[in-house]
Amino acid sequence: MNVEINAPIDKKALSELNSGDMVFISGTIYTARDAAHKRMAQALASGEDLPIDVKDNLIYYMGPSPAREGRPIGSAGPTTASRMDKYAPALLDLGLGGMIGKGKRNKDVIDAMIRNGAVYFAAIGGAGALLSKAIVESEVIAYDDLGTEAIRKLKVERFPAIVVIDSKGNNLYETAILEYQEE
Repeated sequence: MNVEINAPIDKKALSELNSGDMVFISGTIYTARDAAHKRMAQALASGEDLPIDVKDNLIYYMGPSPAREGRPIGSAGPTTASRMDKYAPALLDLGLGGMIGKGKRNKDVIDAMIRNGAVYFAAIGGAGALLSKAIVESEVIAYDDLGTEAIRKLKVERFPAIVVIDSKGNNLYETAILEYQEE
């Protein structure tokens, strides 16, 4: 099913998404990769505030290439999500609504998603130039010294993604294999 969603997105709306749904995300999302996640974990461990309010927000695991003239961002393809697995449960427990990346997630992340009603979306790897066309604004808001791994605030319009793991823990990576084996 194709679903239009607006970010930030509340838990009720997230609960209505199902594994396998094609979504088009509009609104505000944030980017963060390994180095930014490590800094956020250090901030939490030190009792400091995070540079963004994660509640009901989406984090896109992405580090863009430089923007071409007239564009807000360069190629913007997803990063392998498992690299953030050790940091994700703490952010989910703070109310993070979802994550966008590529690849599988570990059991701790999936358990935290179910516990907190969050969703994991996949963006198409290798389609960064195409995905960047859905990004209409980009602003570095934290950790500027990290370059491409800085936290960015993005405004997106109809950013395409697939619900891989829904808030109930249904996992497209597992169900798709079973469906394929039944054929």
